[in-house]
Amino acid sequence: MSETQQTLVLNDLRGRIRLQVDGQLRTGRDVAVAALLGAEEYGFSTAPLVVEGCIMMRKCHLGTCPVGIATQELELRRKFTGKPEYIVNYFFFVANELREIMSEMGFKRLDDMIGRVDRIQSNRAIDHWKAKGLDFSAILKRPDVPSNIAVRKVQDQDHGIDKVLDHKLVDLAYRAFDTGQPLEIRLPIRNTDRTVGAMLGGEISKRFGGDGLPDDTINIQFRGVAGQSFGAFNVKGVSLSIEGSANDYVGKGMSGGRISIRFHPNSRLVPDENILAGNTILYGATGGEAYFSGVVGERFAVRNSGAVAVVEGLGDHGCEYMTGGIVVVLGKTGRNFAAGMSGGVAYVLDSEDQFKTLCNASMVALEKLEAEDAEILKSLVEKHLRYTSSRLAARLLGDWPGAVGQFIKVIPHEYRRVLEEMKKKEAVGHG
Repeated sequence: MSETQQTLVLNDLRGRIRLQVDGQLRTGRDVAVAALLGAEEYGFSTAPLVVEGCIMMRKCHLGTCPVGIATQELELRRKFTGKPEYIVNYFFFVANELREIMSEMGFKRLDDMIGRVDRIQSNRAIDHWKAKGLDFSAILKRPDVPSNIAVRKVQDQDHGIDKVLDHKLVDLAYRAFDTGQPLEIRLPIRNTDRTVGAMLGGEISKRFGGDGLPDDTINIQFRGVAGQSFGAFNVKGVSLSIEGSANDYVGKGMSGGRISIRFHPNSRLVPDENILAGNTILYGATGGEAYFSGVVGERFAVRNSGAVAVVEGLGDHGCEYMTGGIVVVLGKTGRNFAAGMSGGVAYVLDSEDQFKTLCNASMVALEKLEAEDAEILKSLVEKHLRYTSSRLAARLLGDWPGAVGQFIKVIPHEYRRVLEEMKKKEAVGHG
């Protein structure tokens, strides 16, 4: 925190941004020290969780939280006794302590404390062998700069939001809003065009609610390289495609619609051997479809809870913390696949018989495909071919009886148990 503050002040950049600090903040005194070191925003995590009833069992990633906080199990969730008022009351205590400290130090406003590291003194009275030799002078150093150099945020930045590509997309889409007729748009895209589609999705959600639009009402085809978060928060009825490539966070938080990305038709790159898109794709997605005719980066489909995706290769930590949806991998994966995966299904092509060594099997089972799985898989590979013209998909479908036997099904143990219980209940109901 101190190093960041000093560097920004020395380069006259501090006045343009806010600094947020977190890490074991629990009391008003912690906030006071953080403010004096230069922070304007303060992240609390552990303490509010404890206030809500957390007993620090450290089972969050397993979904077996005994007090019903980090779990989706209904029986465990019934054990949750927390209320919003508890957290409000806790922060009142924090604020009151902070005000007492401010009063003692002579500060009327929290803003006046920001960056006043000169008001912090180390306790020289501590006589302990562990404290001997500790030098806090670098941490408690106030940069020697003119008085006109800001030590906290004093000016707003112009991020050029009024010039982003989405404004054009929304304007072009109004005809589809009013008439309901399918609309096709073709546009170039650059890596400075970030979060393309998010404003359009927001406008559709405001007008039509969570149901969105009928499938493929708005079809937007881009050519070029997309910036970060392409297709973030995409909604039902919007289909986005790229001939080119994309950066990180494609499809972040998407709830519907379709995203498809492939290399430029004239590219000489072999898709299943080259990187097409970046890391953390489909982070937190809840629905929709995504097709990638190429290899993507790490943490593909992390925290995915409902999206369906097909990809031709990915990096480490694929399907991490996934809770729903379907992922099809038509190529190699990195290590630690399915770490913390508690729901959903993945189908992985294991033509070299190496996937077992790359999968984190602590919560999942690796199985052969059943007839129902083979049907689902084939339909998704066919869609992948349709939307990306993938040569790999065409090759697999050309010898499907031989190809389907090379796939491995990845399914979480608890998720399979829940599916089996649901089938039993359905059978009893029909009986």
